[in-house]
This record gives sequence, structure tokens and C-alpha cells, in this order.
Amino acid sequence: MANQPVRSISLPSREHPCSVRIEALLNHLKAYQFSSPVPFEFEAIQTSLVALAELYNCVAELIGSPSIQQALLSTRHGKLVEQALEGSITLLDTCNMARDLLLTTKEHVQTLQSALRRKGGDSSVETNIHSYLCFRKKAKKDIAKCLGGLKRMETKVIASQALDLGHDLSMVERTLRETSSITVSIFRFLLKFMAMPAPSAKASGWSLISKLMRMKLLSSEKEEKILNLVGGVDVCLHSLMGNIQSNEGRAQLKMTQRMLETLNSSSEGLMTGLDCMFRCLVQNRVSLLNILTQ
Repeated sequence: MANQPVRSISLPSREHPCSVRIEALLNHLKAYQFSSPVPFEFEAIQTSLVALAELYNCVAELIGSPSIQQALLSTRHGKLVEQALEGSITLLDTCNMARDLLLTTKEHVQTLQSALRRKGGDSSVETNIHSYLCFRKKAKKDIAKCLGGLKRMETKVIASQALDLGHDLSMVERTLRETSSITVSIFRFLLKFMAMPAPSAKASGWSLISKLMRMKLLSSEKEEKILNLVGGVDVCLHSLMGNIQSNEGRAQLKMTQRMLETLNSSSEGLMTGLDCMFRCLVQNRVSLLNILTQ
């Protein structure tokens, strides 16, 4: 993704002290979003999830403040809350799907690690490799559907017209809109990271692994792709199929074990971040529903 200018979010701070932190977090996340290809790394995505969770906590404080509650309750501004609620289910479903995907990935990885450590026959190892690769194929289809849902939500957010609101509520509307937009972007980065396909190069064995370890950037007409850890594990496992007992296969086996260990530990960090985000999204939806029912 080419770098894009970052538009500063300017929110009035005199009436709402938490808006200062909201502005800082939004601008930080937007700047981080355009620092491609960094967002395709585990550490970068995990850091973004932590900042995003903090943003949601600040937003909860904002919409729960007495002045905003009074403004929402004293006027007929249900449309503002309805707009915010409209995409909340999509975000919750996406977050939950990503959590399930990481959990299943972790389970497959641990099974592979156990199989590779055992001194059983090639057929046992290759059965587990085949199972993992089949899971990856299905996961990519599920991710594609989820990305489609995020795209539709993003289109609605962009197309929605600004409401004729007072000063305070206009600020709340901008905050909710920007928060929703950046959440979609971060979830999209995470899903694309997990769906990263193996490179289509005809090279095999160490030439592919060498490219992987150098994290060589690949370009296409539609988008930029990077050989990340998830795609790299795919490469290694494809290379090991039918090749475990060869000299090259035994060397690749050690590298694959190291990469699986990294993927296993990295998945834990992302799962923790997504668990926190899921709780924030649930609380955000509950808070908005409570406003409508008062």
C-alpha cells in the first residue's frame, strides 16, 4: 500500500478531557496504518490491537459522560446511535472469527510440532501436514467472506451522510465514524496477514526458504504482498511433503520447527489482543443499546 497523507483528527477537548487521548490514538493508528509493509507483522498488528482497545475504552468514557448522555437523551438523535450500532455486529463477528481462526491455527501448529518431534514414519508427518494445509485452504475462503463483509460495512460508513447535530454530538459522530473506520482497517490487516498465500514462484526448496527469510517484497498489479511468517510456514510445509528424508528435507525440517514455534508463540499474543478487543466491542454495543432504551 502506498503511503497516504494522514488527516489529523481534531476534537474539542475543553468539554471532554478524554477527547484529547482519543485524538492522539486516532492519529497514531491512522499513521501506523499507512506505514506499509509494517502492519503485516505480528508485533505491529498486536500493538495496533492494544491501541485500538484503549481507543474503545476512551470512546466508552466519552459517550458515557453526563453532558453527552444528556444531549442524547434530551433530543431525538437515535439515528446517531443506530448508525454506530449498524456495523457493530460485523465487527464482533469479524473479531470472533479471527479469534477462532488463531485458536485453530495454534492447535494445528502444536499437532505438527508433536508430529515433527516424533520419530515416526513419513506418512504420519505428511498426514498432519496435509491436514494443516487443508485447514489453511478453508481458512482463506472464510477470510475472503469476512473481508467482503468489512468492505460492505466500510462502503456504508463512507456513504452515510453526516447528521445535523449540535456541537457535542457532531464531535461524537466523528469520533464513532473514525473509530469504526480504523477498526475495519486493522481487522483487514490481520485477516490479510492470516490469509497470506504461498508465493507462486516456480522455485522450490532452499531458494524459496531463502526468499522467505529475507522477507522479500513481492509486487502485483492489485496490491503489495510480503512473505510473512504465516505464508512462510505454508512454503516450508509444502516443501517438506514427500521430501522429509532427503538431505535438503532434514535441513528444512529444523527451520520449519523453528518457524512453527514462532508462529505458535506469536498467535498467543494476537489471541490476547483479540480477546481484549472482543470485550471492548461487546461493551461498546451494550452502551449504545442502553442509550436507545433509556
